[in-house]
Amino acid sequence: MKKLVLSIAFACAATVASAQSAIFYSSDESFDDVSFSLESAILDKGLVIDNVSHVGEMLNRTGADVGSTIPLYDAADVYSFCSATISRTVMEAHPMNIVYCPYGIFVAQLSGSDTVIVGFQEYPDGEMKLVQDLLDGIVKTALELD
Repeated sequence: MKKLVLSIAFACAATVASAQSAIFYSSDESFDDVSFSLESAILDKGLVIDNVSHVGEMLNRTGADVGSTIPLYDAADVYSFCSATISRTVMEAHPMNIVYCPYGIFVAQLSGSDTVIVGFQEYPDGEMKLVQDLLDGIVKTALELD
């Protein structure tokens, strides 16, 4: 019975996560400058970047392997990190909020565009808005919007 309850909880959490939208900001600065500013803003919050996924490089490298000739990004990275304080708060409120960890902010420059887009997923109402506020503050600091 315990396994069934956990399976249902994980299925519900996955459904909620897949239904979320995203928040986007744009910049006319270079991809490298925006990436550096984002990394600095994350670190300035005392957070540790767990991983930087080079999604743009991976898609460019594997496009031909999957039969695609469509260039998507000139560059695209996703920064993954967590906040021990906020994660503890949101997971004490609901342990299945683990589905949202680690947090991610992406930086992307669409193929042929001069605009750099920075964004993150929108989080559900309630305690997860703490995470959304954290990410929004980081992005606004990086883009000097605050």
